[in-house]
Amino acid sequence: MAPSSRRVDLADRVRRAAAGLDWWLIGAAALISGFGVYMVRAATRTDVPGQPDYYFNRQLAYVLVGLVAMVAVARLDLERVGRYVWVLWGGLCAALAVVLIIGSTGGGARSWIEYGPVRVQPSELGKVVLIVVLATVIVQRSGDLDPRRLTLLALGLTALPAAIVFIQPDLGTALVYVAILFAILWVAGQPWTHFAVFGTVVATVAVLVLWALPAAGVDVLKPYQVERLTAFVDSGADRSETGYQLEQSKTAIGSGGALGKGTDGATQTINDFLPEHHTDFIFAVVAEMFGFVGGGALILAYALVVWRGLRILSRARGRVDQLVAAGVVAMFSFQVFVNIGMNVGIMPITGLPLPFMSYGGSHTLTNLVAVGLLLRVAQRRPPQVRPL
Repeated sequence: MAPSSRRVDLADRVRRAAAGLDWWLIGAAALISGFGVYMVRAATRTDVPGQPDYYFNRQLAYVLVGLVAMVAVARLDLERVGRYVWVLWGGLCAALAVVLIIGSTGGGARSWIEYGPVRVQPSELGKVVLIVVLATVIVQRSGDLDPRRLTLLALGLTALPAAIVFIQPDLGTALVYVAILFAILWVAGQPWTHFAVFGTVVATVAVLVLWALPAAGVDVLKPYQVERLTAFVDSGADRSETGYQLEQSKTAIGSGGALGKGTDGATQTINDFLPEHHTDFIFAVVAEMFGFVGGGALILAYALVVWRGLRILSRARGRVDQLVAAGVVAMFSFQVFVNIGMNVGIMPITGLPLPFMSYGGSHTLTNLVAVGLLLRVAQRRPPQVRPL
């Protein structure tokens, strides 16, 4: 083949690949991730004496690694991965179980595996693994099982890893697993009665765990978990650490006003009055520094990510692709809603990070890998290219 022909062929392939990408999704994810790196630096420049860029350098490295993983996943063959779905599920459960034995503790939960400077949180990466597993198994077994048994199978696949995560204890991530299951079953077309029964069971368990069993002397949750789940009801009357966190978060958000106090005037953050300002409560930092306008713009950016995810779902080529997109959209939507909700005091504090914004390696990698899954689903639909 002549050199000119090879150049034309390469240019054509690049054009077709670019036409299949969702550039709005890529731009929104990259914009929020970049803003997240900036906010981590702004929030933590006084946290480590003599090292103002300590958290900034690490978060920047996490984002760069995540972008590479996103590109790799965007080229992944989901059908080939589906052949090893049971291996993936078994590996997920095994990794979560290992954490209970040799894992390190942080924030009251034993959730990390450390090896030298590397610190991995399997429960975070397990979110995307669970999405692929549920989507593949539901499509593979939908022809063999009636709807009731199919729902029970999906529930079992989710219940075991979610239970292990809950034991760590990490209630927030366990709830994300449940949200993923709910969304995938809904898009799969399971009867509404299954969701009614599921909702009733969840409500009953919540009442038992939070009130009935503790009243009988049986404590299922640790005291700090109960405080997190109940402090938002009346944070002003709660003098525990959780009540203090919520009050400081609302104070930071309120003091930001319309346009914010700037990075140098954010006293709640700079003076460390706001706990976990680079992780769980980074939205409060955004609101304090950039006000209602900055917080609203960030929410609109998340809305763009969710919209593009829903658009990819609606145009997906196959059933597995649809369910994968549904799981990813549910993961993002649930985490954004709960995190911002707990920052402003309308949701209980569950320790969920804010996607693309909160500091953390496994969390950042998981979010960008999930974006890669959406891009892969979008690319599998034949791109519509205008004729010359």
